[in-house]
Amino acid sequence: MKDFNGRVVAITGASSGIGRALAVDLARRGSHLALADLDDDGLAETVALCEGRGVKVTSAAIDVADRAAVFAWADAVHDAHHSVNMIVNNAGVNLAATAAEQSIEDFQWVMDIDFWGVVHGTQAFLPLLRAADVGHVVNISSVFGLVSVPGQSAYNAAKFAVRGFTDALRIELEIEGSNVSATTIHPGGVKTNIVNSGRRDPNLHTIGQDPTTMQSEFDKMARSTPEKAARQIIKAVERNRRRALIGPDAKLFDIASRLPAGAYQRLLIRSGRSDLQS
Repeated sequence: MKDFNGRVVAITGASSGIGRALAVDLARRGSHLALADLDDDGLAETVALCEGRGVKVTSAAIDVADRAAVFAWADAVHDAHHSVNMIVNNAGVNLAATAAEQSIEDFQWVMDIDFWGVVHGTQAFLPLLRAADVGHVVNISSVFGLVSVPGQSAYNAAKFAVRGFTDALRIELEIEGSNVSATTIHPGGVKTNIVNSGRRDPNLHTIGQDPTTMQSEFDKMARSTPEKAARQIIKAVERNRRRALIGPDAKLFDIASRLPAGAYQRLLIRSGRSDLQS
């Protein structure tokens, strides 16, 4: 998709962060929008930011973990907009917990939203994208879908799964000669509230991490704004990229992912032991 003017784009997780920034940027480019999130107040603010630009904006309170709800939303989007050109499966949550101590309920919560939400959105909208003249699936993974880190095993599992799912989808679409393409997005540190709004296990102290300072530490490392991330994602779609690394730190994670596993893992082990002793 080289031109977004007049296109219809559906976005999950649109109440804040990257989802909101994408909606606002695409509205400026003339895209009609179908926005979804469970945060009613945040979603209403995003809608207000997008309206008044000569585009149609619809919104819905959707839990992406609910497959039936996502499919019903896709039908409603088609009824309201008559066509869909792009789905951005952006909704996500974070869990900071050790692999051994995290509850199965928390693990399922992350997988239901971060992975199954992507699957539901992709499968619900793909028939609509195929029916359009051109279509694109944008699935948000993470740099934690490139490299595993301590305290993020559930998040790693979900984001690696998004990467594998979307890579396979892209290959299948190309074998078919489809009018639809797919891109996996790997954001690095983007200044959003995902850490603060996530769940944290107090047992993180066993691996040298302090749950009470995670948001402030994340804020120090986050190098990209949601607006910059949105521009890079849109450029990746325009160029039909298979994967897009968002932010300078994402490039470092990508390099680390290409090293022998022991190389980057030993660095993380040394860092964790140092934090544990301090």
